[in-house]
Amino acid sequence: MKLMRLPFFITVALLVGSAGYAAELRLSDYIRPMVGTKGEEGNTYPGPSAPFGMIQISPDTDTTNWNTDSGYAYADPTILGFSLTHLTGTGCPDLGDFLFQPQVGTPALEAGTKDRPQEGYQSTYSHAEESAGAGYYQVLLKKSGINVELTAGERAGMFRFTFPAAADASILTDLAHLISGGRWRVAQSHVRIEDNSTITGFHLVNGWAKERYLYFAARYSRPFDHAEIFSAGKPVVYNTYRFRSHNEAAGTNLQFLASFKTGDHDIIQVKVAVSAVSAANALQNLDAEIPGWNFDLVRERTCARWDQELARIQIEGTPVQKETFYTSLYHASLAPNLYEDVNGQYRGFDSAIHQAKGFTEYSVFSLWDTFRAEHPLLSLIQEPRDADMINSLLVHYDQSVDHLLPMWELQGNETWCMIGYHAVPVIVDGYFKGVKGFNVQRAYDAIKTTALSPDYDSVAAYAKLGWVPCDQEDESVSKTLEYAYDDWCVARMAKALGKTADYETFMKRAASYTNIYDASIGWMRPKDARGNWRTPFDAHAFGGGNKLADVTEATSSQYSWFVPQDVPGLIRLMGGNDSFVAKLDSLFDANLSQVFRDEMSTNDLRGCIGEYWHGNEPSHHVIYLYSYAGQPWKTARRLHQVITTQYGNQPDSLCGNDDCGQMSAWFMFSCMGFYPVCPGSDYYVIGAPQIPHVVMHLSNGKQFTMAAKNLSDENIYVQSVRLNGRDWDSPFLPYRELKNGGSLIFTMGSNPGAWGTHPVLPQ
Repeated sequence: MKLMRLPFFITVALLVGSAGYAAELRLSDYIRPMVGTKGEEGNTYPGPSAPFGMIQISPDTDTTNWNTDSGYAYADPTILGFSLTHLTGTGCPDLGDFLFQPQVGTPALEAGTKDRPQEGYQSTYSHAEESAGAGYYQVLLKKSGINVELTAGERAGMFRFTFPAAADASILTDLAHLISGGRWRVAQSHVRIEDNSTITGFHLVNGWAKERYLYFAARYSRPFDHAEIFSAGKPVVYNTYRFRSHNEAAGTNLQFLASFKTGDHDIIQVKVAVSAVSAANALQNLDAEIPGWNFDLVRERTCARWDQELARIQIEGTPVQKETFYTSLYHASLAPNLYEDVNGQYRGFDSAIHQAKGFTEYSVFSLWDTFRAEHPLLSLIQEPRDADMINSLLVHYDQSVDHLLPMWELQGNETWCMIGYHAVPVIVDGYFKGVKGFNVQRAYDAIKTTALSPDYDSVAAYAKLGWVPCDQEDESVSKTLEYAYDDWCVARMAKALGKTADYETFMKRAASYTNIYDASIGWMRPKDARGNWRTPFDAHAFGGGNKLADVTEATSSQYSWFVPQDVPGLIRLMGGNDSFVAKLDSLFDANLSQVFRDEMSTNDLRGCIGEYWHGNEPSHHVIYLYSYAGQPWKTARRLHQVITTQYGNQPDSLCGNDDCGQMSAWFMFSCMGFYPVCPGSDYYVIGAPQIPHVVMHLSNGKQFTMAAKNLSDENIYVQSVRLNGRDWDSPFLPYRELKNGGSLIFTMGSNPGAWGTHPVLPQ
């Protein structure tokens, strides 16, 4: 059967139905955008977007539930409307800017409530009358009978509203709408009627991002029959006391209403764009990206872009495997987000307007999550984009008043969320993986200065004592461990650049994990500034069981394994290979403490295997640690368990927040048979493949192929490996063996074999 070869995407031929005719499926057809988290945890669906796009037009079902961070929860019965920007699977809500909602009859200006939607502009809907694909979303609003379709490019997108029988129709734009988790607020907004079919506006949001400016522009496919601005629910009219014009207004609670007389199945389209710089730039983005009114052309171009992105990794497998894998690659290609306008301007960390020169500016860096697997994946298959992201981190450093690389950056703001300084491993891993296009000396100065900051989260005390003191800083156990790893990354780059003194300083700091290991309990334990252990302390309680958490979003029994820079040293600390493996076994076999259970949602608990918690990132490398201790078959067994129970192609398949692609990147690496346990190193850990065949197209034009012979639900254990034509008994894959292309061939069996039982780290 011949495959159709098209210039922008790869198609896959499948036999469909008893007639056996060929239906050509594009790779983007395997994307299941609604795959996300379950129940009260909401959903990771950010709406139609181009790969790494600035705009994501999405249905919002809730704004005040702290757990509905992307705005859309599959279980919610109503849709509030459709806003222009969204996060993807984060643990904190924000964005949801500029809600658009079509209506018929008497228009509502307030959203109403889920149990009484008839009193507001929100509407009931049914999943049976809803569909989503690459760059596309559609739903029928039951209240009005309006069919809504959304599509998006990079900075601009389109609505297509099909109205029912002749009616008084309207399209509301609510500038006060945002995904707030019940905490954030619009500090100021402005809307302006530019002409009889165009509006612009902006709002300033005090939220997770403390000072976030965003502008928008919207053009309508037909002139307004009537247009009106409302402030705090009242029409804006010419009034010398309140307003000098009915064509523009400023305030904290603004709505714009465009009214039309529509006939049966009339279509009104709206083109929209965003900018962090100005309304003029938003208009420029709109006209540059969508000059015409062809909704289907915009959708097709975005779909073709997705096909291009997905073709970077080609797999063979069942339809479910393909849907799960390509949905994961889709998730991993949503963020970080483009954050510059078509003219190259962007709003910087200093709130000033800058011109990007020699790179493309990106935003939304969930670094505590994505340094682990998302960015290591990008360094392999998206080198130019990864270089742009590193340059974005560096200009943020330049613009930072504290001279710090970002911790968790959101649209030109530092959220100060999470811990560590994990821009460091992103930069260092990119350097050692051959990412070109950034100034190496400038990058080194930034990572060193950040690591030496005297003001950030007790780094100065950590450098002096060798641990973060628990009587001066909360989350001290996690911070000590993560600082030590980040410092190892600095040391690696210092050595490569011939900076011997720096290398010695940071390598000493990288060993700080040994200072908080308490052999009497066998776990990492908080220590105060005088060197005394925290008492009482429960290694199996969430946060350590103390009022001020000693462990970040975890127990010590989960976090004690975070020593990726020196796993052999951790094995020695824990008593050798046998003791290390027994302790790992105890993690997976443990009964969760009630203290831990009380802190967890139902969906969080679904991600637990004993005390191993796959739904949160600190556990993501743990399964691979068996391979360091000579029992890689236990890695294989646990990988199969996680892959088959905690991922899938359904709306409730993920057991935790996707966190801007990290959960999905873990899945893809693990399916391909290897994982970056220690970003910044020169090797990956070989696990056990979960799909039969992969071709990874590296950024340098080379291909790296993985094949798993005899793989099945029973044959999950590695029997032998051939790497680039040679027998390979090591559970470690050196980067030098991958970077120029080649092959990794597994033979699988139903019982553990002797392969990989004598591990030696690459030199």
